[in-house]
Amino acid sequence: MLDPKKIEEMARQIGSAIPPKFREVADDVEAKVKAVLQAKLSQLDFVSREEFDVQRQVLQRTREKLEALEAQVQQLLAEKNPPTE
Repeated sequence: MLDPKKIEEMARQIGSAIPPKFREVADDVEAKVKAVLQAKLSQLDFVSREEFDVQRQVLQRTREKLEALEAQVQQLLAEKNPPTE
Protein backbone atom coordinates (compact mmCIF):
# COMPACT_ATOMS: atom_id res chain seq x y z
CA MET A 1 0.00 0.00 0.00
CA LEU A 2 1.44 3.38 0.95
CA ASP A 3 4.96 3.59 2.28
CA PRO A 4 4.80 5.06 5.80
CA LYS A 5 8.39 6.29 5.48
CA LYS A 6 7.45 8.44 2.49
CA ILE A 7 4.49 9.90 4.37
CA GLU A 8 6.75 10.65 7.35
CA GLU A 9 9.28 12.30 5.03
CA MET A 10 6.57 14.48 3.45
CA ALA A 11 5.29 15.49 6.89
CA ARG A 12 8.86 16.25 8.02
CA GLN A 13 9.47 18.43 4.97
CA ILE A 14 6.29 20.38 5.59
CA GLY A 15 7.22 20.74 9.26
CA SER A 16 10.72 21.96 8.42
CA ALA A 17 9.30 24.73 6.26
CA ILE A 18 7.88 26.35 9.38
CA PRO A 19 9.90 29.35 10.65
CA PRO A 20 12.18 28.68 13.66
CA LYS A 21 10.14 30.75 16.12
CA PHE A 22 7.24 28.38 15.53
CA ARG A 23 9.43 25.28 15.99
CA GLU A 24 7.58 24.38 19.21
CA VAL A 25 4.43 23.93 17.19
CA ALA A 26 6.22 22.19 14.31
CA ASP A 27 6.21 18.77 15.94
CA ASP A 28 2.47 18.99 16.52
CA VAL A 29 1.92 20.23 12.97
CA GLU A 30 4.09 17.43 11.59
CA ALA A 31 2.06 14.81 13.47
CA LYS A 32 -1.22 16.31 12.30
CA VAL A 33 -0.03 16.60 8.69
CA LYS A 34 1.10 12.98 8.81
CA ALA A 35 -2.29 11.88 10.12
CA VAL A 36 -4.17 13.89 7.50
CA LEU A 37 -1.92 12.61 4.69
CA GLN A 38 -2.37 9.02 5.78
CA ALA A 39 -6.13 9.42 6.06
CA LYS A 40 -6.54 11.12 2.69
CA LEU A 41 -4.08 8.94 0.79
CA SER A 42 -5.66 5.78 2.16
CA GLN A 43 -8.95 6.89 0.56
CA LEU A 44 -7.33 6.92 -2.89
CA ASP A 45 -7.30 3.84 -5.07
CA PHE A 46 -3.57 3.10 -5.21
CA VAL A 47 -1.90 -0.16 -6.08
CA SER A 48 1.38 -1.36 -4.68
CA ARG A 49 4.51 -1.30 -6.80
CA GLU A 50 4.54 -5.11 -6.71
CA GLU A 51 0.97 -5.32 -8.00
CA PHE A 52 1.77 -2.74 -10.69
CA ASP A 53 4.82 -4.74 -11.83
CA VAL A 54 2.81 -7.96 -11.96
CA GLN A 55 0.09 -6.30 -14.03
CA ARG A 56 2.69 -4.79 -16.35
CA GLN A 57 4.15 -8.27 -16.94
CA VAL A 58 0.67 -9.68 -17.61
CA LEU A 59 0.01 -6.88 -20.09
CA GLN A 60 3.33 -7.51 -21.83
CA ARG A 61 2.55 -11.24 -22.22
CA THR A 62 -0.93 -10.37 -23.49
CA ARG A 63 0.51 -7.99 -26.08
CA GLU A 64 2.96 -10.65 -27.23
CA LYS A 65 0.16 -13.20 -27.59
CA LEU A 66 -2.00 -10.67 -29.46
CA GLU A 67 0.82 -9.88 -31.88
CA ALA A 68 1.38 -13.59 -32.50
CA LEU A 69 -2.34 -14.11 -33.15
CA GLU A 70 -2.45 -11.12 -35.51
CA ALA A 71 0.48 -12.57 -37.45
CA GLN A 72 -1.30 -15.93 -37.64
CA VAL A 73 -4.48 -14.29 -38.93
CA GLN A 74 -2.52 -12.40 -41.57
CA GLN A 75 -0.78 -15.60 -42.63
CA LEU A 76 -4.07 -17.51 -42.84
CA LEU A 77 -5.67 -14.73 -44.86
CA ALA A 78 -2.68 -14.65 -47.21
CA GLU A 79 -2.91 -18.43 -47.71
CA LYS A 80 -6.66 -18.26 -48.32
CA ASN A 81 -6.41 -15.36 -50.75
CA PRO A 82 -3.12 -15.69 -52.60
CA PRO A 83 -2.17 -12.72 -54.80
CA THR A 84 -3.31 -13.14 -58.37
CA GLU A 85 -1.00 -12.34 -61.20
